[in-house]
Amino acid sequence: MSGSTPKKADRSFSAYPFADEALIETASGSGGNGCVAFLREKFMPKGGPAGGDGGRGGAVVFTLRRNLRTLSHLRRRQRFRAENGRDGEGRCRSGHNGADVLIPLPPGALLRDADTGALVRDFGKEPGDFTFLKGGIGGWGNARFKSAVNQAPRKALPGRPGETRRLKVELQLIADIGLVGFPNAGKSSLLDALTNARPRIAAYPFTTKIPNLGVLTLGSEGDERDIVIADIPGLIEGASDGAGLGIRFLKHISRTAALVFLIDLSDDRFETAFPVLLNELSAFSAELAQKKRLLVGTKLDLPETAGRLDALVRRFPQEQVLGISAHSGEGLKDLAGRMAGFSA
Repeated sequence: MSGSTPKKADRSFSAYPFADEALIETASGSGGNGCVAFLREKFMPKGGPAGGDGGRGGAVVFTLRRNLRTLSHLRRRQRFRAENGRDGEGRCRSGHNGADVLIPLPPGALLRDADTGALVRDFGKEPGDFTFLKGGIGGWGNARFKSAVNQAPRKALPGRPGETRRLKVELQLIADIGLVGFPNAGKSSLLDALTNARPRIAAYPFTTKIPNLGVLTLGSEGDERDIVIADIPGLIEGASDGAGLGIRFLKHISRTAALVFLIDLSDDRFETAFPVLLNELSAFSAELAQKKRLLVGTKLDLPETAGRLDALVRRFPQEQVLGISAHSGEGLKDLAGRMAGFSA
């Protein structure tokens, strides 16, 4: 796989408005009431009880949609209510069941109780559809209560009420490789060079204000493999204490198989960048800091980086280190092969 030529994928995940948290209210439908009725026909003026049962209320169902990448649709609509069941009718006709309400979610979504914070469902681990609240059952009509001692019951039951719950929905992007680095380390340029994503790129800090996803396609036709790469906003020292933008988005690389630390070799602080980045990750999540990783020196095309890649290798002999230039393409084939190995 390391010899495969990286190709730009034919799709991009970076063009969607980004929202990674939402607070919603959900309610299942109430069951319909049972009916009190008696059969009254021409030749049966005093027929027996004929009240039908109420229909079941609709359920609240969460369903995954692969084409969704954010929670912006839950910002636009925050209340989801299933339909109530219809009341029973005469001639023993049951009421119609209420329609379910379907709530679409992107892969990687988590549901938490809005009041307690308890995890309800992790769609990254359990990707199937999920019935969260069942509708109330319908009440019995009076036909259900006919007996030998009571031939004309006038009793029917009301439908059971539905349930209402508030949920906090969170999104953790599902990617194979996460790009970590200071602002302007070259993450967005690398994502642009390897994939068909089109992140915003400029020579000033915090160009990236939202996570970007791109798909790197490796292999030959008929034997292709996609690797999803996540670029998060740049970290700065003190990020774990709330400084900068990147710490808010670190949760989006928590599911990745490996991390690629990008070190700007044109920056005079290139030898201290990795320890600072690793410290910020450790402060956020010890598990995140223990993921498989690769150090990548960037901007090899600039004259001021001469000799600095060798210095980086000597500084961190226990780490895997390689150098690239997203501008000239130097080292990108090797990097793509390493990424493929990490995500295998």
